[in-house]
Amino acid sequence: MPQTDAVVIGGSSGALEALSVLLPALPAQARVSIAIVIHVPPTQPSRLPQVLASRTSWPVREADDKEPLVPGVVYVAPPSYHLLIERGGTFALSADEPLHFSRPAIDVLFESAADAYGARLAGVILSGANADGAEGLAAVKRAGGLTLAQAPDDAVSRSMPEAAIARAHPDHVLRLPELASLLARLAAPRAPRSADD
Repeated sequence: MPQTDAVVIGGSSGALEALSVLLPALPAQARVSIAIVIHVPPTQPSRLPQVLASRTSWPVREADDKEPLVPGVVYVAPPSYHLLIERGGTFALSADEPLHFSRPAIDVLFESAADAYGARLAGVILSGANADGAEGLAAVKRAGGLTLAQAPDDAVSRSMPEAAIARAHPDHVLRLPELASLLARLAAPRAPRSADD
């Protein structure tokens, strides 16, 4: 499996339930950072970090502008800001216009992360009710990264994974248990190579 340094995850309706399966599978020791965009109402404070923190041993926090990504941390986009990853592995926040009626938008995170990480990125599209993330996942694939989508028949809302599958032709389309297992393998530290390797 190729080296992965960062994982970006996007979703909307039903994605919180999906993350409740994926995050508990993460290994205690990790070599990747995870950044998440979930569409949440912009008019209320987000409790997403607290909700997700109860499902994983990893620290979970809202990303700050110019903050460097650290392995073993789950970052979520703050409400009403697009979340981008810059070359060099730092976050940027943007108040640009909504995309797909959403700010934060999944495409913005995925496209910037693909530019920053190239083949060292994995992108995951979960359950959701619009097409946000399809172009972003295609950008991850063009950059040589690993592309994953939740199986539509396993999703609360099929629209988002179906759009991503049609646009990006992901490397893997998986139900949540298999997606959790693959994510755990991506996140786990690599075993040291032996002299015989």
